[in-house]
Amino acid sequence: MNEKQTSLAADVRNAIRGVCMGCADVVPGVSGGTVALILGIYERLVTAISHVDTTAFRHMRRRRWKELAAHIDLRFLVALGGGLLSGVVVMTLIIGVLLNNATTRGLTYAVFFGAIFASAILVARLIKTATVMQTVRCVLLGIIGAIFAYWVSTLQSSPGTASPSHVFVFFSGCVAICAMILPGISGAMILLVLGVYEHLTEIPRNFLAGKDIVDGVVTIAVFGAGCVISLVLFSKLLRWLLSRHHATTMSLLCGFMFGALRKLWPFQTDLNPEIEKFKEKAFAVYLPEQFDSQVFAVCVAAVLAAGFVFAVDYWTRRSSDK
Repeated sequence: MNEKQTSLAADVRNAIRGVCMGCADVVPGVSGGTVALILGIYERLVTAISHVDTTAFRHMRRRRWKELAAHIDLRFLVALGGGLLSGVVVMTLIIGVLLNNATTRGLTYAVFFGAIFASAILVARLIKTATVMQTVRCVLLGIIGAIFAYWVSTLQSSPGTASPSHVFVFFSGCVAICAMILPGISGAMILLVLGVYEHLTEIPRNFLAGKDIVDGVVTIAVFGAGCVISLVLFSKLLRWLLSRHHATTMSLLCGFMFGALRKLWPFQTDLNPEIEKFKEKAFAVYLPEQFDSQVFAVCVAAVLAAGFVFAVDYWTRRSSDK
């Protein structure tokens, strides 16, 4: 395989990774950052985004396009970003169907629960400490991260019925993108809490129906601006933490992943069955009293998802060793 074919194959793989991240970001309780960690591109992604800096603008001003592309890892970001947008659009169109039905909701959550539980174990195995004190710090930060993520998962969405202002949409983008890049903290869940999730996910459906196109485009532009500005600034902090305090930072991120599993617990009772819209519902987790066919299906889905993650990790490490 020549260099051009190798680069094209890498682009396709990154686009598929982006699709996975985009699909995950739409599901309340799942983080695109978690998927990036599972797929082994988290640190590369954070580094690439953080390189949107004065050096990048200097290359742009002097029209050094090749140097600019290399500095910000442009090819990687374009392939990943294209896949991510595709995943967001596709999942936005089907997520309502999956989460509004009790059977498919349980199976959907089971798949994500199993995958994220397995990936959290794999991330924990990557944490290497040199001293006893560093080990203690890592454990404490992991517990703090788990408690914080668990608390976030208990928050309920705001009931707001009116369309949010563009200023509030911008603010929501700033906050949600930070959550999306952090493993275990769901950006979609934050949007639910802020009361703008349904408003944003209705836009693609309105486009297909030919309704409110201008307002939808403006809303997406405002939300995207908030995401981009916050993402560039936040990624610089994450890059610094990963380069200077890798073990402790990964411990905190790992804690986020374990703590967020509560939101993805497959067995949840719908407290508002009379309400149709998922974002207006409230749920209570429970332990099933008997092992019936639905419990069996949920367990199988979770185990298969976890097994898939472990298999991909094994295959990746074996390929790297070769």
